[in-house]
Amino acid sequence: MDASSLPLRDIHLPAPISWWPPAPGWWILLSLVIVLTLALLLILRARRYKRLTKLAQGELQQLRSDATLSNHQKIQALSILLRRVSMSAFPRVDSASLTGLEWLQFLDKVLTEKSFTEGPGRVLLDGPYQANREIDLAPVYQVCEKWIAALPKKKLRVVRRSRVSNV
Repeated sequence: MDASSLPLRDIHLPAPISWWPPAPGWWILLSLVIVLTLALLLILRARRYKRLTKLAQGELQQLRSDATLSNHQKIQALSILLRRVSMSAFPRVDSASLTGLEWLQFLDKVLTEKSFTEGPGRVLLDGPYQANREIDLAPVYQVCEKWIAALPKKKLRVVRRSRVSNV
């Protein structure tokens, strides 16, 4: 046989490489990105919680040590501080419109005991409206510190505000 008469076929190239399914390395990279993103979100949430409680406790200590304010002004500032912290820690619709006994009951939901409705925190009910009332504020400060420390760690967002003493 002659070489020119052989039935030769043309060169066949393999099919092009498909993009799907990806190689195992891409799957590992994708899962690593998802895990790192979730970890970053959890870290940011924890930092926000710590920042909120740290700022609130700092403002509470500042209010406690401020000798220029009367007890009446301190009670007003405490009420404002607790309201701001609650609107930062909870959905606004849950706490922003509450007044009177409902507000104190809302504050008691964070603590296990009823320190606001039946304890020293009850002064927040009518104290801001009575200018000439002499009150021992030490137990009220302790209840407020407990409340700030007991805030739930979920659904928190930080609201930056000016100093409390500017009441």
